[in-house]
Amino acid sequence: MRPIVNGLGLDIPGFGAMDEPALVWFVILVAVTLQTSFLTPPVGFALFYLKGVCPPEIRLTDIYKGIIPFVILQLTGLAFVFLWPALATWLPSVAY
Repeated sequence: MRPIVNGLGLDIPGFGAMDEPALVWFVILVAVTLQTSFLTPPVGFALFYLKGVCPPEIRLTDIYKGIIPFVILQLTGLAFVFLWPALATWLPSVAY
């Protein structure tokens, strides 16, 4: 994945001694997208797990309706990281 991301020529701001801020930003975007996929059909592993542990009177459609605010929050966070890459590159630069 590193050669592909580097080949895109993204100009992502890095802080401090961060070697490849574009790669860090891209990996965080992929991670948040994967996390969102666990809450949405058809993959929705978390939804089916929740259905398996909740009482029988709770239907799968109730669970789908209940996760809508969380999916909206996930997509909002994804949009913020996409539009302002410094949100994703600042903390790793401080930590390392």
